Amino acid sequence: MIAILKPLSIPDFRWLFLGQLVSLVGTGLATVALALLAFDLNPSDAGLVLGFALAIKMIAYLVVAPVVGGYAHRLPRKTWLAGLNIGRALMVGVLPFCQEVWQLFTVIFFLNALAAGYTPVYQALLPDILPEEKAYTQALSLSRLAMEMESLLSPALAAFLLLFVSYDLLFQVNSAGFVLAACFLLCVTMPISRGSDRTGGAWQHVSFGIKSYLRTPRLRGVLLLNLALSAAGAMVIVNSVVYVRAVLGLAEELVPLLMLAAGVGSMVAAFALPSLLERFNDRPVMLSGGVILVLSLVAGLFDPTYQGLFPLWFFIGAGSTMILIPTGRVVRNSCQESDRNDYFSANFALTHGMWLVGYLLAGSLGGSLGMTLTFLVLAMVAIIATGLAAFVWKPQDKHELWHEHPEMEHLHPHYHDEHHQHEHQGWEGPEPHVHPHYHEKQKHRHRFVIDEHHCHWPKQQ
Repeated sequence: MIAILKPLSIPDFRWLFLGQLVSLVGTGLATVALALLAFDLNPSDAGLVLGFALAIKMIAYLVVAPVVGGYAHRLPRKTWLAGLNIGRALMVGVLPFCQEVWQLFTVIFFLNALAAGYTPVYQALLPDILPEEKAYTQALSLSRLAMEMESLLSPALAAFLLLFVSYDLLFQVNSAGFVLAACFLLCVTMPISRGSDRTGGAWQHVSFGIKSYLRTPRLRGVLLLNLALSAAGAMVIVNSVVYVRAVLGLAEELVPLLMLAAGVGSMVAAFALPSLLERFNDRPVMLSGGVILVLSLVAGLFDPTYQGLFPLWFFIGAGSTMILIPTGRVVRNSCQESDRNDYFSANFALTHGMWLVGYLLAGSLGGSLGMTLTFLVLAMVAIIATGLAAFVWKPQDKHELWHEHPEMEHLHPHYHDEHHQHEHQGWEGPEPHVHPHYHEKQKHRHRFVIDEHHCHWPKQQ
C-alpha cells in the first residue's frame, strides 16, 4: 500500500476524507458555474464582480473563524459539522436564483461564513482521529493531494458536463455533494472534545486564539511563511492569465496548462513530504519551502518565455505544499488539546489574511507596474517574510521550557495536572470542575504552550 494512503484504513478518517472529497469536487464545479453566473449578471464587469466575491470570501473568513474558535468547544462536533454542510448545501442551492449582484454577494458571504465555521473545526478534529504523528502527517498530505486533484480535474469535468447541461446544474451537484458529506460525517465516531479551562467574557473567548497564536514564536514564523506563500501563490492565480495573454500574446487555452504545472508541483511535494518529515523537523522543511518560493519569484525577473514559466510554477506549487502540510503539525503541537479549535481557527483566519495581502499586491501591481516589477516586489515580500520567519522561529526551538508562575488564587474549569494539585472538600464533582483554588509560586519545566495558565512566552526564549 502506498504510504500516503494508509490513513484510509482507519474507518473514521475514511468517512471524513470521503466527505472532504465530494465537497471539493462539488465546490470545484460550482467555482466554474460562479464565473459564468457573474458574467450573466454583469457581462461588462464580470472580472470586477469575481474580485469583489473573492474579497467578501476573505472578509467572511477573517470575521467568522475567530468567533467559531472561541465557542466551538461548547458544541457537539458531529452535529456542528454536519449541520454546517447542510447549511452550505442550502446556500449553494440558492445561487442560481440570484438576479442581482448584491444578492450574489450576500449568498457568497454566508456561504463562506459557514465554511469558516466548518474548516477549522474539521482541521482540529483530525489530530483526535489520528493521534499518531506519522498517520496524521500522511493524512495532511492526502488531504493536500485531494485539493490539488480537485483543482486540476474539476474544470475539465465542468467543461464536459456543460456540453450537456446548463451551469445551474453544477450548483445543484455541489449542493448534493455537501448533503452527502454531511451523511458521511454522521458515520464518524468522534472523540469527545476536552472542555476548555478558559475564563472571561465574550471578547476573551473570541480573541484568545489569535492572541495565543501570535504570542507563540514558532507560529509567528508559520504566519510569515504563509505571507511568502501568498506572494508566490497569488502570482500564479492572479497573473498567469495576464502574463500569457498580455505579455506573451498567446492564446487563452494555454493558461490552464500553465497553471497545471503548479498543481503538479504541489502533488509531487505532497507525495514526498511524509517520508521527508520523518527525517527532518518541520522548521527546516518549511523554511526550505520559503527559499524555493523566493528563488522561483526571482527567476521571474529574467523575462521567462511561456515554456520557461513551467518550472517556476512547478516549484511555486512544491514550495507552497512544503509550507502548508507541516503547518497542521506545528499548530497541533503548539496548543493544548482543549484549545485546538481556537488555534486552528486563528491559523485559518490569519493565513487567509496573508492571502488577501497577496491577492491585492499581485492584482494591483500586475496592472500598473508590469510583470517584471511585480515579480520583483513579490520576491522582496517573500524574501523579507522568509528571513523574518527564520529569525523569530529559532533553530533551538524547544517544546519543554523552564518558566515561573506567580502566586495566585482563581476560579476556572480545570483538570488535575501539573498545575492543579490541591485539597478538595468533596462537593466539587467530576473533572473538569470549577471551584476556587490556590496556586503557589513555582518554577518548573514542561511542554509549554500559551493557555489559561501561560499567557506569555518565557523571556529566555
